[in-house]
Amino acid sequence: MDEAGKLGRILAENKIELIYGGGSIGIMGILADAVLENGGQVTGVIPKFLYDKEVGHNGLTNLVIVDTMHERKMKMAKLAEGFLALPGGIGTLEEIFEIFTWSQLSLIKYPVAFLNIGGYYDQLFSFLEHVEKEGFIRNHTHQLLIKLNKAEEVIKNMKSFSAPEEGLDLSKT
Repeated sequence: MDEAGKLGRILAENKIELIYGGGSIGIMGILADAVLENGGQVTGVIPKFLYDKEVGHNGLTNLVIVDTMHERKMKMAKLAEGFLALPGGIGTLEEIFEIFTWSQLSLIKYPVAFLNIGGYYDQLFSFLEHVEKEGFIRNHTHQLLIKLNKAEEVIKNMKSFSAPEEGLDLSKT
């Protein structure tokens, strides 16, 4: 929770708008509140069924209510210029891996990052190494991911990210 608060402050200080799932609870709610408390801008995108369950954040700069989870992801992807996963569950993994796949296919040219607070994603990164060793992804794929433990470092690296010009050679995957 502390690192999410720091991240929110850093985003606001750098005038980076937060685009996220629009919830008021959990780590993402803490992040959104921290951005707002530090004078930053926050856009939330939430499906109506989640908003109706009273998890929607009504204090945001902009709240977009959509019909489906798929529409939510598409809207966030269109609005964002970088993607960052904080510790989370299945939904977080599903969303960041879809974006990671788009990056690998050169459908997007924005940074994809993990804020690996307390080593939360260490086992996931080990699994990705296993996938590489088994020949299902090339080692160049890992170059597309930013994997850092501190909010300051991850934002600095995201700001300086440069996507490969030609994309990845998928013919040998």
